[in-house]
Amino acid sequence: MNKYQSYLIAIFSFLLMLSCKTEKKNTELKTGFWRGEINVQENQLPFIFEVLKGDDDYKINLHDGSNIIELDEVSVINDSIFFTMHIFDIDVKAKINKNSLEGTYTKNYAEDYVLPFKATFNLKNRVEQKSTTNNFDGKWSMKLKNKDGTEDDAVGVFETKNNQFQGTILTPTGDYRFLEGYAEDDNFTLYAFDGNHAFVFKGEKNTNDVVNGTFWSGKTFNQSFTAIKNENASLPDPNKLTYLKEGYDKIEFSFPNLEGNLVSLNDPKYKDRVVILQIFGTWCPNCMDETKFYTKWYDKNKSQGVEIIGLAYEVKDDFEYAKKRVQKMIDKYDINYDYLIAGTSNKKDAAKTLPMLNHIMSFPTSIIIDKKGKVRSIHTGFSGPATGDYYLHYVEEFNALMDTLLSE
Repeated sequence: MNKYQSYLIAIFSFLLMLSCKTEKKNTELKTGFWRGEINVQENQLPFIFEVLKGDDDYKINLHDGSNIIELDEVSVINDSIFFTMHIFDIDVKAKINKNSLEGTYTKNYAEDYVLPFKATFNLKNRVEQKSTTNNFDGKWSMKLKNKDGTEDDAVGVFETKNNQFQGTILTPTGDYRFLEGYAEDDNFTLYAFDGNHAFVFKGEKNTNDVVNGTFWSGKTFNQSFTAIKNENASLPDPNKLTYLKEGYDKIEFSFPNLEGNLVSLNDPKYKDRVVILQIFGTWCPNCMDETKFYTKWYDKNKSQGVEIIGLAYEVKDDFEYAKKRVQKMIDKYDINYDYLIAGTSNKKDAAKTLPMLNHIMSFPTSIIIDKKGKVRSIHTGFSGPATGDYYLHYVEEFNALMDTLLSE
Protein backbone atom coordinates (compact mmCIF):
# COMPACT_ATOMS: atom_id res chain seq x y z
CA MET A 1 0.00 0.00 0.00
CA ASN A 2 1.53 3.37 -1.00
CA LYS A 3 1.41 6.59 0.97
CA TYR A 4 -1.38 8.00 -1.18
CA GLN A 5 -3.64 5.00 -0.52
CA SER A 6 -2.87 5.16 3.19
CA TYR A 7 -3.73 8.85 3.16
CA LEU A 8 -7.13 8.19 1.49
CA ILE A 9 -7.94 5.43 3.96
CA ALA A 10 -7.10 7.70 6.87
CA ILE A 11 -9.33 10.48 5.53
CA PHE A 12 -12.18 8.03 4.87
CA SER A 13 -11.88 6.58 8.37
CA PHE A 14 -11.91 10.05 9.91
CA LEU A 15 -15.00 11.10 7.95
CA LEU A 16 -16.77 7.87 8.87
CA MET A 17 -15.94 8.38 12.54
CA LEU A 18 -17.11 12.01 12.34
CA SER A 19 -20.41 11.07 10.69
CA CYS A 20 -21.06 8.47 13.40
CA LYS A 21 -20.44 11.04 16.09
CA THR A 22 -22.64 13.71 14.51
CA GLU A 23 -25.52 11.43 13.51
CA LYS A 24 -28.56 12.46 15.53
CA LYS A 25 -30.56 9.89 17.40
CA ASN A 26 -34.29 10.29 17.86
CA THR A 27 -35.19 11.75 21.22
CA GLU A 28 -37.06 9.33 23.46
CA LEU A 29 -40.81 9.97 23.64
CA LYS A 30 -42.01 8.75 27.00
CA THR A 31 -44.83 6.24 26.97
CA GLY A 32 -47.76 6.70 29.29
CA PHE A 33 -50.26 9.47 29.96
CA TRP A 34 -49.83 13.08 28.94
CA ARG A 35 -52.03 16.10 29.49
CA GLY A 36 -52.19 18.17 26.35
CA GLU A 37 -53.37 21.76 26.10
CA ILE A 38 -54.49 23.81 23.13
CA ASN A 39 -54.93 27.56 23.35
CA VAL A 40 -58.49 28.39 22.29
CA GLN A 41 -58.92 32.16 22.18
CA GLU A 42 -56.89 32.69 25.39
CA ASN A 43 -58.56 29.70 27.08
CA GLN A 44 -56.46 26.65 27.82
CA LEU A 45 -58.28 23.53 26.61
CA PRO A 46 -56.86 20.46 28.41
CA PHE A 47 -57.16 16.88 27.18
CA ILE A 48 -55.59 13.54 28.00
CA PHE A 49 -53.73 11.24 25.63
CA GLU A 50 -51.74 8.07 26.15
CA VAL A 51 -48.57 7.27 24.21
CA LEU A 52 -48.00 3.59 23.41
CA LYS A 53 -45.00 1.99 21.71
CA GLY A 54 -44.79 -1.30 19.86
CA ASP A 55 -41.73 -2.93 18.37
CA ASP A 56 -41.35 -0.39 15.59
CA ASP A 57 -43.73 2.50 16.04
CA TYR A 58 -45.72 4.72 18.37
CA LYS A 59 -49.47 5.01 18.76
CA ILE A 60 -51.59 7.49 20.69
CA ASN A 61 -54.95 7.01 22.38
CA LEU A 62 -56.79 10.32 22.58
CA HIS A 63 -59.24 10.35 25.50
CA ASP A 64 -62.36 12.30 24.51
CA GLY A 65 -64.30 11.88 27.73
CA SER A 66 -65.27 8.20 27.87
CA ASN A 67 -64.54 7.88 24.15
CA ILE A 68 -61.07 6.71 23.11
CA ILE A 69 -59.81 7.69 19.64
CA GLU A 70 -56.87 5.72 18.27
CA LEU A 71 -54.21 7.73 16.43
CA ASP A 72 -51.88 5.50 14.43
CA GLU A 73 -50.01 8.07 12.33
CA VAL A 74 -47.31 9.00 14.83
CA SER A 75 -43.66 9.73 14.04
CA VAL A 76 -40.69 10.74 16.16
CA ILE A 77 -37.96 12.36 14.08
CA ASN A 78 -34.84 13.71 15.78
CA ASP A 79 -36.17 15.79 18.69
CA SER A 80 -39.77 16.20 17.50
CA ILE A 81 -43.08 14.34 17.40
CA PHE A 82 -45.54 14.51 14.51
CA PHE A 83 -49.03 13.01 14.63
CA THR A 84 -52.28 13.21 12.68
CA MET A 85 -55.68 13.56 14.32
CA HIS A 86 -57.33 10.32 13.20
CA ILE A 87 -59.17 10.76 9.86
CA PHE A 88 -59.10 14.55 10.03
CA ASP A 89 -56.72 16.66 7.94
CA ILE A 90 -55.17 18.01 11.13
CA ASP A 91 -51.61 17.63 12.43
CA VAL A 92 -49.75 18.25 15.66
CA LYS A 93 -46.02 19.01 15.53
CA ALA A 94 -44.06 19.48 18.74
CA LYS A 95 -40.55 19.46 20.15
CA ILE A 96 -39.83 16.82 22.80
CA ASN A 97 -38.29 18.21 25.99
CA LYS A 98 -38.06 15.16 28.27
CA ASN A 99 -41.32 15.57 30.24
CA SER A 100 -42.94 18.17 28.04
CA LEU A 101 -43.96 18.86 24.45
CA GLU A 102 -44.33 22.23 22.81
CA GLY A 103 -45.52 22.98 19.29
CA THR A 104 -48.57 23.61 17.13
CA TYR A 105 -51.97 22.19 16.22
CA THR A 106 -52.77 22.85 12.55
CA LYS A 107 -55.91 22.39 10.47
CA ASN A 108 -54.32 21.88 7.06
CA TYR A 109 -57.51 22.51 5.09
CA ALA A 110 -58.21 25.91 6.67
CA GLU A 111 -56.29 29.08 5.92
CA ASP A 112 -53.92 30.23 8.66
CA TYR A 113 -55.41 27.85 11.25
CA VAL A 114 -52.64 27.21 13.76
CA LEU A 115 -53.09 27.01 17.53
CA PRO A 116 -50.38 26.71 20.22
CA PHE A 117 -50.05 23.19 21.67
CA LYS A 118 -48.20 21.89 24.71
CA ALA A 119 -48.25 18.74 26.84
CA THR A 120 -46.93 17.54 30.18
CA PHE A 121 -45.98 13.94 30.94
CA ASN A 122 -47.45 11.80 33.72
CA LEU A 123 -50.66 13.77 34.23
CA LYS A 124 -53.70 11.48 34.00
CA ASN A 125 -56.45 13.90 34.98
CA ARG A 126 -57.86 16.42 32.56
CA VAL A 127 -58.36 18.94 35.36
CA GLU A 128 -57.08 19.01 38.91
CA GLN A 129 -60.18 20.77 40.22
CA LYS A 130 -62.89 18.55 41.65
CA SER A 131 -66.55 19.45 41.34
CA THR A 132 -67.80 20.76 44.67
CA THR A 133 -71.45 21.30 43.75
CA ASN A 134 -74.27 19.61 41.89
CA ASN A 135 -76.06 22.89 41.20
CA PHE A 136 -75.97 22.22 37.47
CA ASP A 137 -77.03 18.55 37.40
CA GLY A 138 -80.13 17.81 35.32
CA LYS A 139 -81.65 19.12 32.12
CA TRP A 140 -81.49 22.72 30.91
CA SER A 141 -83.24 24.74 28.22
CA MET A 142 -80.50 26.69 26.46
CA LYS A 143 -80.32 29.57 24.01
CA LEU A 144 -77.14 29.94 21.95
CA LYS A 145 -76.87 33.53 20.77
CA ASN A 146 -75.51 34.24 17.27
CA LYS A 147 -73.66 37.37 16.17
CA ASP A 148 -76.62 38.46 14.01
CA GLY A 149 -78.92 38.55 17.04
CA THR A 150 -80.71 35.27 16.34
CA GLU A 151 -80.81 32.45 18.86
CA ASP A 152 -80.53 28.69 18.49
CA ASP A 153 -82.32 26.35 20.86
CA ALA A 154 -80.36 23.67 22.68
CA VAL A 155 -80.75 21.24 25.56
CA GLY A 156 -78.03 20.74 28.13
CA VAL A 157 -77.88 17.42 29.97
CA PHE A 158 -75.36 17.39 32.83
CA GLU A 159 -74.38 15.31 35.84
CA THR A 160 -71.72 15.19 38.53
CA LYS A 161 -70.03 11.79 38.66
CA ASN A 162 -66.97 10.84 40.70
CA ASN A 163 -66.42 14.52 41.54
CA GLN A 164 -66.35 15.40 37.84
CA PHE A 165 -68.89 17.51 35.97
CA GLN A 166 -69.85 16.05 32.60
CA GLY A 167 -72.60 15.75 30.00
CA THR A 168 -73.43 17.10 26.57
CA ILE A 169 -75.44 19.75 24.75
CA LEU A 170 -77.96 18.75 22.08
CA THR A 171 -79.02 21.00 19.21
CA PRO A 172 -81.34 20.42 16.22
CA THR A 173 -78.26 19.70 14.08
CA GLY A 174 -76.40 17.34 16.43
CA ASP A 175 -74.74 17.16 19.83
CA TYR A 176 -71.58 18.68 21.25
CA ARG A 177 -70.36 15.17 22.07
CA PHE A 178 -68.46 14.36 25.28
CA LEU A 179 -68.16 17.37 27.59
CA GLU A 180 -66.28 17.15 30.87
CA GLY A 181 -64.85 19.57 33.38
CA TYR A 182 -65.77 20.81 36.85
CA ALA A 183 -68.37 22.84 38.75
CA GLU A 184 -67.60 25.01 41.75
CA ASP A 185 -70.18 27.06 43.66
CA ASP A 186 -72.19 28.87 40.96
CA ASN A 187 -69.70 28.39 38.11
CA PHE A 188 -68.86 25.58 35.72
CA THR A 189 -66.30 24.91 33.01
CA LEU A 190 -66.65 22.19 30.36
CA TYR A 191 -64.24 21.00 27.67
CA ALA A 192 -64.44 18.82 24.57
CA PHE A 193 -61.67 17.78 22.19
CA ASP A 194 -62.06 14.99 19.63
CA GLY A 195 -59.18 15.94 17.35
CA ASN A 196 -61.32 18.38 15.38
CA HIS A 197 -63.77 20.08 17.73
CA ALA A 198 -61.99 22.21 20.32
CA PHE A 199 -64.68 23.48 22.71
CA VAL A 200 -64.67 25.45 25.95
CA PHE A 201 -67.88 26.32 27.83
CA LYS A 202 -67.97 28.54 30.90
CA GLY A 203 -71.18 29.36 32.76
CA GLU A 204 -72.23 31.24 35.89
CA LYS A 205 -75.58 31.07 37.68
CA ASN A 206 -77.06 34.41 38.74
CA THR A 207 -79.43 35.13 41.62
CA ASN A 208 -82.44 34.15 39.49
CA ASP A 209 -81.02 30.67 38.82
CA VAL A 210 -80.36 31.61 35.18
CA VAL A 211 -76.99 30.56 33.79
CA ASN A 212 -75.14 33.03 31.60
CA GLY A 213 -72.04 31.92 29.80
CA THR A 214 -69.74 31.87 26.80
CA PHE A 215 -68.86 29.12 24.33
CA TRP A 216 -65.54 29.22 22.50
CA SER A 217 -64.78 26.97 19.52
CA GLY A 218 -61.41 26.70 17.82
CA LYS A 219 -59.52 29.71 16.61
CA THR A 220 -62.21 32.36 16.16
CA PHE A 221 -65.80 31.27 16.85
CA ASN A 222 -67.52 32.21 20.09
CA GLN A 223 -71.02 32.97 21.29
CA SER A 224 -72.85 33.70 24.51
CA PHE A 225 -75.55 31.46 25.92
CA THR A 226 -78.21 31.37 28.59
CA ALA A 227 -79.70 28.33 30.31
CA ILE A 228 -82.70 27.71 32.57
CA LYS A 229 -83.25 24.49 34.54
CA ASN A 230 -86.06 22.56 32.86
CA GLU A 231 -86.48 18.81 33.16
CA ASN A 232 -88.96 18.95 30.27
CA ALA A 233 -86.59 20.72 27.89
CA SER A 234 -86.92 19.46 24.31
CA LEU A 235 -85.96 20.17 20.73
CA PRO A 236 -87.98 20.13 17.48
CA ASP A 237 -88.67 16.72 15.92
CA PRO A 238 -85.54 15.93 13.82
CA ASN A 239 -87.76 14.04 11.36
CA LYS A 240 -89.64 17.21 10.39
CA LEU A 241 -86.87 19.77 9.86
CA THR A 242 -85.78 18.69 6.37
CA TYR A 243 -88.33 17.63 3.76
CA LEU A 244 -89.13 17.41 0.05
CA LYS A 245 -90.26 20.66 -1.52
CA GLU A 246 -93.75 20.84 -2.98
CA GLY A 247 -93.77 19.37 -6.47
CA TYR A 248 -91.11 16.75 -5.75
CA ASP A 249 -91.84 13.14 -4.86
CA LYS A 250 -88.40 11.52 -4.96
CA ILE A 251 -84.67 12.04 -4.67
CA GLU A 252 -82.59 12.22 -7.84
CA PHE A 253 -78.87 12.78 -8.33
CA SER A 254 -75.86 11.70 -10.32
CA PHE A 255 -72.58 11.91 -8.41
CA PRO A 256 -69.16 10.30 -9.05
CA ASN A 257 -67.91 7.43 -6.93
CA LEU A 258 -64.28 7.25 -5.86
CA GLU A 259 -63.33 5.84 -9.28
CA GLY A 260 -64.96 8.83 -10.98
CA ASN A 261 -67.91 6.88 -12.39
CA LEU A 262 -71.33 8.51 -12.11
CA VAL A 263 -73.82 6.76 -9.84
CA SER A 264 -77.57 7.33 -9.42
CA LEU A 265 -80.48 5.71 -7.61
CA ASN A 266 -81.62 4.35 -10.99
CA ASP A 267 -78.63 1.99 -11.14
CA PRO A 268 -79.55 -1.73 -10.98
CA LYS A 269 -77.75 -2.17 -7.63
CA TYR A 270 -80.41 -0.08 -5.87
CA LYS A 271 -83.49 -1.46 -7.66
CA ASP A 272 -86.05 -2.93 -5.23
CA ARG A 273 -83.80 -2.06 -2.29
CA VAL A 274 -84.28 0.09 0.76
CA VAL A 275 -81.67 2.85 0.44
CA ILE A 276 -80.23 5.08 3.14
CA LEU A 277 -78.61 8.28 1.89
CA GLN A 278 -76.11 9.69 4.38
CA ILE A 279 -75.33 13.36 3.81
CA PHE A 280 -72.03 13.86 5.63
CA GLY A 281 -68.45 15.12 5.59
CA THR A 282 -65.25 13.50 6.86
CA TRP A 283 -64.45 16.75 8.70
CA CYS A 284 -67.56 16.31 10.90
CA PRO A 285 -67.20 14.35 14.18
CA ASN A 286 -70.98 13.92 14.52
CA CYS A 287 -70.93 12.38 11.04
CA MET A 288 -68.24 9.98 12.22
CA ASP A 289 -70.44 8.90 15.14
CA GLU A 290 -73.22 8.18 12.67
CA THR A 291 -70.82 6.44 10.28
CA LYS A 292 -69.65 4.07 13.01
CA PHE A 293 -73.28 3.24 13.79
CA TYR A 294 -74.19 2.68 10.12
CA THR A 295 -71.08 0.58 9.49
CA LYS A 296 -71.96 -1.97 12.18
CA TRP A 297 -75.65 -1.94 11.28
CA TYR A 298 -75.00 -2.46 7.56
CA ASP A 299 -72.58 -5.34 8.04
CA LYS A 300 -75.24 -7.06 10.12
CA ASN A 301 -78.20 -6.34 7.81
CA LYS A 302 -76.90 -5.95 4.25
CA SER A 303 -78.24 -9.36 3.18
CA GLN A 304 -81.80 -8.22 3.87
CA GLY A 305 -82.11 -5.96 0.82
CA VAL A 306 -80.67 -2.63 1.95
CA GLU A 307 -77.95 -0.32 0.67
CA ILE A 308 -76.32 2.76 2.16
CA ILE A 309 -74.85 5.54 0.03
CA GLY A 310 -72.68 8.13 1.70
CA LEU A 311 -72.86 11.50 -0.05
CA ALA A 312 -69.61 13.25 0.86
CA TYR A 313 -69.50 17.04 1.09
CA GLU A 314 -65.87 17.94 1.72
CA VAL A 315 -64.09 21.17 2.64
CA LYS A 316 -62.41 21.63 -0.74
CA ASP A 317 -63.91 21.68 -4.23
CA ASP A 318 -61.27 19.23 -5.37
CA PHE A 319 -62.22 15.68 -6.38
CA GLU A 320 -58.81 14.17 -5.64
CA TYR A 321 -58.65 15.80 -2.20
CA ALA A 322 -62.19 14.67 -1.35
CA LYS A 323 -61.49 11.16 -2.63
CA LYS A 324 -58.39 10.91 -0.43
CA ARG A 325 -60.30 12.02 2.68
CA VAL A 326 -63.17 9.60 2.07
CA GLN A 327 -60.86 6.69 1.27
CA LYS A 328 -58.98 7.28 4.51
CA MET A 329 -62.25 7.15 6.45
CA ILE A 330 -63.28 3.93 4.67
CA ASP A 331 -59.97 2.30 5.56
CA LYS A 332 -60.03 3.46 9.19
CA TYR A 333 -63.56 2.26 9.87
CA ASP A 334 -63.57 -0.74 7.52
CA ILE A 335 -66.71 0.49 5.76
CA ASN A 336 -68.39 -1.75 3.19
CA TYR A 337 -71.10 0.51 1.78
CA ASP A 338 -70.89 2.98 -1.11
CA TYR A 339 -69.55 6.53 -1.15
CA LEU A 340 -69.97 9.31 -3.68
CA ILE A 341 -68.34 12.73 -3.91
CA ALA A 342 -71.32 15.08 -3.88
CA GLY A 343 -70.01 18.60 -3.28
CA THR A 344 -68.56 20.97 -0.71
CA SER A 345 -69.35 21.55 2.95
CA ASN A 346 -70.98 24.94 2.42
CA LYS A 347 -74.63 24.25 3.28
CA LYS A 348 -76.06 26.59 0.64
CA ASP A 349 -73.89 25.07 -2.08
CA ALA A 350 -74.66 21.56 -0.83
CA ALA A 351 -78.39 22.28 -1.02
CA LYS A 352 -78.05 23.14 -4.72
CA THR A 353 -76.89 19.60 -5.41
CA LEU A 354 -80.17 18.22 -4.02
CA PRO A 355 -82.69 20.88 -5.09
CA MET A 356 -85.69 18.76 -4.09
CA LEU A 357 -84.89 19.39 -0.39
CA ASN A 358 -86.06 22.51 1.42
CA HIS A 359 -82.48 22.89 2.69
CA ILE A 360 -79.49 21.05 4.04
CA MET A 361 -79.63 22.15 7.64
CA SER A 362 -77.11 19.76 9.10
CA PHE A 363 -74.21 17.45 8.45
CA PRO A 364 -75.19 14.69 8.97
CA THR A 365 -78.67 14.26 7.51
CA SER A 366 -80.10 10.86 6.58
CA ILE A 367 -82.72 10.18 3.92
CA ILE A 368 -84.40 6.76 4.02
CA ILE A 369 -86.02 5.56 0.80
CA ASP A 370 -88.25 2.49 0.50
CA LYS A 371 -88.07 -0.23 -2.16
CA LYS A 372 -90.41 1.71 -4.47
CA GLY A 373 -88.25 4.84 -4.36
CA LYS A 374 -90.49 6.77 -1.97
CA VAL A 375 -88.88 8.91 0.72
CA ARG A 376 -90.08 7.58 4.06
CA SER A 377 -87.93 9.57 6.49
CA ILE A 378 -85.48 12.47 6.55
CA HIS A 379 -83.61 12.74 9.83
CA THR A 380 -81.69 15.96 10.51
CA GLY A 381 -78.58 15.69 12.69
CA PHE A 382 -77.47 12.77 14.82
CA SER A 383 -77.58 12.27 18.58
CA GLY A 384 -74.51 10.19 19.24
CA PRO A 385 -73.37 7.99 22.15
CA ALA A 386 -72.54 11.02 24.31
CA THR A 387 -76.28 11.81 24.57
CA GLY A 388 -77.12 8.61 26.46
CA ASP A 389 -80.87 7.96 26.41
CA TYR A 390 -81.33 10.19 23.35
CA TYR A 391 -78.97 7.94 21.41
CA LEU A 392 -80.70 4.79 22.61
CA HIS A 393 -84.07 6.24 21.59
CA TYR A 394 -82.74 7.05 18.13
CA VAL A 395 -81.38 3.51 17.68
CA GLU A 396 -84.72 2.03 18.73
CA GLU A 397 -86.66 4.32 16.38
CA PHE A 398 -84.28 3.64 13.47
CA ASN A 399 -84.43 -0.14 13.90
CA ALA A 400 -88.22 -0.11 14.07
CA LEU A 401 -88.47 1.87 10.83
CA MET A 402 -85.95 -0.33 9.02
CA ASP A 403 -87.68 -3.52 10.17
CA THR A 404 -90.91 -2.18 8.67
CA LEU A 405 -89.38 -1.14 5.35
CA LEU A 406 -87.37 -4.32 4.90
CA SER A 407 -90.44 -6.45 5.50
CA GLU A 408 -92.60 -4.63 2.91
